Formats: sequence, C-alpha cells, structure tokens
Amino acid sequence: MRTSVAISHATKYVRFTLSTSDFWVNRRGFHVSSHRSNRPDHNHLDALDPRLEDLGKVIRDDYEVIKDNYDTPKHPIVLAHGLFGFDELRLAGPYLPAVQYWRGIKEALSTKGVQVITTTVPPSACIEIRAEQLKKDISIGARGKHVNIIAGLDSRYMISHLKPLDFKVLSLTTIATPHRGSAFADYVFKELGRMLNNSCPEERVLNPSTDDRVSQVYNALKELKIETGAFEQLTREYMENTFNPTTPDVEGVRYFSYGAMMQPSLWSAFRLSHRIVQQLEGYNDGLVSVASSRWGGKEGYKGTLVGVSHLDLINWTNRLRWLVGEMTGNRSRFNAIAFYLAIADMLAKEGL
Repeated sequence: MRTSVAISHATKYVRFTLSTSDFWVNRRGFHVSSHRSNRPDHNHLDALDPRLEDLGKVIRDDYEVIKDNYDTPKHPIVLAHGLFGFDELRLAGPYLPAVQYWRGIKEALSTKGVQVITTTVPPSACIEIRAEQLKKDISIGARGKHVNIIAGLDSRYMISHLKPLDFKVLSLTTIATPHRGSAFADYVFKELGRMLNNSCPEERVLNPSTDDRVSQVYNALKELKIETGAFEQLTREYMENTFNPTTPDVEGVRYFSYGAMMQPSLWSAFRLSHRIVQQLEGYNDGLVSVASSRWGGKEGYKGTLVGVSHLDLINWTNRLRWLVGEMTGNRSRFNAIAFYLAIADMLAKEGL
C-alpha cells in the first residue's frame, strides 16, 4: 500500500494518499480522486436489476419538471444540512454573493407559501454537538410552532434524546441519510485508522501503536480546526451497534425517507466511493446505499431516486454534466427543486 501525507501551510490543504486514491482535506471537507483506471459500468439505468424494486418504489422521472400546483403544508419546514454543509457561505465577505447550500430550494418553497427555517450546525462535529446546535436554531426560528424537518441523523438524535419543548416536531424526512452507516466511511477508517475527536461525549484516543501517518493526518486536521467527531459516527459499526439501538423513533413523530442510486460516469468524483459502497451494500448514490437510506418502515420509505447522485439531491448538479446531457440528448430526469416541492406537497397531503 502506498501511503503519504503532505501538509501545505500556505494553502491550508492536506493531502494524504492511500493505495490508489488521493484525499484532499481543507476547511470544507474531503475531495476524492482515484488514479486507478476502471472500466465504466455499462448497466443502463433503464435496465435495472429487478431486485431494486424489493427495496421500495423506484422513482425514475417523477421530479423531472416543476409542476404548476403543489399543496402547502400547514406548518414550517426546517432544512438542516448534513456533514460539511452550511446555510450560507461567503468566500469574499460582502464583495461577492454568498454561496447557498440549498441552491434555489429555499426560495422555491417560500414562493409556494411554505415557511422555511434553515439551520447551521458545526460542519464535522459529532452528532451530539450538532444536535444541540440544531435544537437551538430551530427554537429561534420556530418560536413555539410545530415543524416538519428535512434533515438526517442530527435530527433523529435531537428528537429522541434532547426532546425539545420550545417546538414540536411533527415529522422528519431524511434523504439519502446513512441510517445504517456507509461502507465508504468504513473504507476511510480502515485505510487511515481511527481519527477521533476527544470533545465528543464518549472520549477516545488514538491507539499508541497506530502508524505515524494517522497522527500526522489527525494533527493536520486539528491545525485546520476541522472537527472529526462525525467521521467515525458514519461507519456501519457505529450506526448499527451504538447509534440505532440507543436512538429509537419517537411516538407521535412521522418518519419518512428517500434513497438514491446512480451509475457514475468516467469523470465522476464518486467513482471510487460508489464502487466501494456498491461492492458491500449494493445500489447507492455515490456515498450512501439505498439499503442504508431506508427508514420509517415500509410506509415511511417513499422510494428510490434513479440516476441521482448525493450532490444532485441538494441541487449541486455539475453544470458541465448538465450541458453535455442537453447537447447529447441525455437530459437529467431529476430536478432537485421539483423534488423538494413534492416533499412539501406530500407533507401537506399527510395533514402536516
């Protein structure tokens, strides 16, 4: 195995190479690139393995275009970002427009009469810390109202353990959330060793016998003020043996979920991660498998989005890919804004 660590104080980037892949870490998180030449997967999305339907409804083009009419839920919707997310990011202070995490989604919901509350939690802190901040943000935004949350593990923890009194959670909708962990998180930890954050409730330290490369990476992340608490909590072992057994669903809260799957192109940033998850868990969106995304029982799982990556789900679709698709006639069948409007419509029809 080829392993190296390079730290650039000038650029504030950390590069560590594991076997055939490079991981770049900066203040905004991981970037993965693979040097291995893999043959493309020629399985067409219109000829899916029929076993995908065993996991729930298969959604191909339901959210291709924005419809004229959507019902509006009675209560506000909370949009809470996931790992390495943010509400609004200003790269050049007041001189350039801010980058919005929920690109166009918040505005589209508001236009349809939905009251939207967005939250900001520490990007890579452990679930417990993120949940505490999530509770505070919703309390400020909701002001005693009932809410429907679109989020993930932080919200599950908040609902089950923190039991907020300043607002009432009516429903939680999760989208490609790793409820049972991710094989890609397992892979990262297998290659790097445990990088654990002692600021989390369950204090852990690096094994003294761990290779020096792990200490280098860990120290580099600390130098960049990147919290690492959430990393281990995305592993399948942690989710299945620690988080899920101690975080039951709460009676009176409706739980809905969606999964997604795609086949990465040759230039996709998800080629390596998709292959790893595919081998161990099956269909996935590049980071999270459909099997791990399913939550809320048979009735709560609303379906699997076909041809949709993890970034597509928050409207961060690669614009070059979109342009190529338009030119070649292979248009995307997924519009993230139409998808979130449909979720609001679903909540409205559920009386929420």
